[in-house]
Amino acid sequence: MRSLGRRLAGLGLLAVSFALAALVIRYQPHIEAYIRSISLSVAVPVATLIFALVAAAPFSVTDALAIMNGSIFGPLWGTVINAVGIVIAAAIGYWVNRHASHLLDLDAALARLPAWVKRFKVGSPMFLIAVRVIPGFGGTVATASAAAFRVPIWIHILTMSVVAIPICTLLAIFGDRVTVAIHQYETRAHNYIIHHRPHWRFRFRRHHTLPPQYGPQE
Repeated sequence: MRSLGRRLAGLGLLAVSFALAALVIRYQPHIEAYIRSISLSVAVPVATLIFALVAAAPFSVTDALAIMNGSIFGPLWGTVINAVGIVIAAAIGYWVNRHASHLLDLDAALARLPAWVKRFKVGSPMFLIAVRVIPGFGGTVATASAAAFRVPIWIHILTMSVVAIPICTLLAIFGDRVTVAIHQYETRAHNYIIHHRPHWRFRFRRHHTLPPQYGPQE
């Protein structure tokens, strides 16, 4: 009975992760606007939790969230949020796969791996690191393999962090730099318009002529 309860809890959390990942992707602009509107003390844990739950979902892509965190919180706090979210996501994903691993045909997934990954023993740290480099389903296969082969959770978290944290750090820095560049461009454009708007109005009035029907009447 306890085992059944754990399986149901794992399936429930898996469904929540899938649903949340879909909602975040669908409504990311609204979520970003909401996070920007709340205080920093609330925004940091909210952004971390959202990132962790989405990253824990199988086949999910967190690149957009990593960039968003960098654009909202800057490169330092964006990196911290992404890193903490990855650690939490690794723990959640490991727990879910321990109780819902039958949802993924692991043997078929392992057979699809490229030859250079198959050189490593399945479940070994090098295997878990190598398979995560594969975009798309690599992270899902790594988490499922770690759970199926009873890899210690700290090794799973470490191998996931080794691959994911540097990538998310670069994405956070990229998001911050893009945001800064956009703000600088908007400021320059705003200042240019302010300084040149009177000249534009003068030129417009000088060269503007009324249509014939509005001209002087005889």
